[in-house]
Amino acid sequence: MTLSDPRRPQRTTGPVISVGECMVELTREPDGGFSLAYGGDTFNTAVYLARSGVSVAYATAVGDDPYSADIIDEAKAEGVSADLIQIMPGRMPGLYVIETTPEGERSFWYWRDRAAARDLFETANISATIAAMADARLIYFSGVTLSLYTAKGLDVFASALAHARANGCTIVMDSNYRPRGWGDDILQPRATFERFWRLSDIALPTFDDERMLWGDTSPTATIERLQGFGVTEIVVKNGVEGVLVRTLADSQLVACPSAVVPVDTTAAGDSFNAGYLAQRLAGVEPGLAALQGHRLAGIVIQHRGAIVPRVATDPVLEGKL
Repeated sequence: MTLSDPRRPQRTTGPVISVGECMVELTREPDGGFSLAYGGDTFNTAVYLARSGVSVAYATAVGDDPYSADIIDEAKAEGVSADLIQIMPGRMPGLYVIETTPEGERSFWYWRDRAAARDLFETANISATIAAMADARLIYFSGVTLSLYTAKGLDVFASALAHARANGCTIVMDSNYRPRGWGDDILQPRATFERFWRLSDIALPTFDDERMLWGDTSPTATIERLQGFGVTEIVVKNGVEGVLVRTLADSQLVACPSAVVPVDTTAAGDSFNAGYLAQRLAGVEPGLAALQGHRLAGIVIQHRGAIVPRVATDPVLEGKL
């Protein structure tokens, strides 16, 4: 990966670390029943990065219950390192339910107030995670990640990111704004997001989220605001309209390569981010990397659930589609 800002020192070795929360996922099926799986925005991206051949670790906290054990097993089965997953006795993971319309649009309902992941940066063993972050090549997180933590936890996380960035780590954020995670208080997420955008090198927001939070009138307006925060590589996802990519060198609209009828749009942005970042880590320029993000997301949204069967994603990740 070559950052669009050559003035920044940049690590070319070390793992990718994705930070956030993996939850128990219940998806309502057409017959009214539910299927059980595991997912969460940054966990989904970690899985699709691993399937793309990227060495990636997931940083979170879980409980000592059977569902937490399943999350760890799921990570390992997908090739995601579980070394940074902390186990908190007596705690449990969060849970969410996905309801999907016939058109493939989804709604989420969460039970996560006491999820173990919320206390990641206030655990006794967080020093090991912070040390791993300092040696990482890239750290990825989202606005959902930020919504988890207390003010103290956010301070610890911000300090760890700043230290890693000073060591040459590339910091990547997707806003992924979810109002319920912030108690419908618009000022707190605005202040928090700005704080962490200013620590970021690459922004991967979705325009609908930016319009909802900031009142942006266009992807260009989103880019201009993020550039004002100091972000130098920005990819604004805008559904069927494609993505607008802006670097210090140029700006380009990257259209979706083909029309796709979605079955379930869960993890569309998460998988796009994985496809994009995997290509950028391999040295591919941003426009072509965005095409790979489109291709991977196009496969994912044709299946139900956040993490689709490996047989579905292998062809695009192996360059056969």
